[in-house]
Amino acid sequence: MKKLLLFLLLFGSIGSIIGYGLFEARRLLAGPFIAIEEPRNGNAIASPLVTVEGEALNISFLTINDKPVLTDEAGHFRRTLSPPPGTSVVTVKGTDRFGRRASADVKITMLNFCPAA
Repeated sequence: MKKLLLFLLLFGSIGSIIGYGLFEARRLLAGPFIAIEEPRNGNAIASPLVTVEGEALNISFLTINDKPVLTDEAGHFRRTLSPPPGTSVVTVKGTDRFGRRASADVKITMLNFCPAA
């Protein structure tokens, strides 16, 4: 009886450790994820500046239009850009520590901005 109890205790503990390890590794196994929250795809913007913000998970290096961007601890990023008038594409790219890549694009239209005189 003692041997059976010891056997169950030992393998139950090992199973718990393996299960917890897989649970914690789920983010690494999933790979990088990028979501652009603002601006929305197809937006028309009348100001000279546009703020690009979103969330990047499992990312070790992040760029917006090929310029490096930092994220906070929760993975949120924010960057203000000044694109030329007309149609522009904002591209956010990220790479995780294993070299896997992810990207997201939004197409925006910058209207000619004429400040009030």
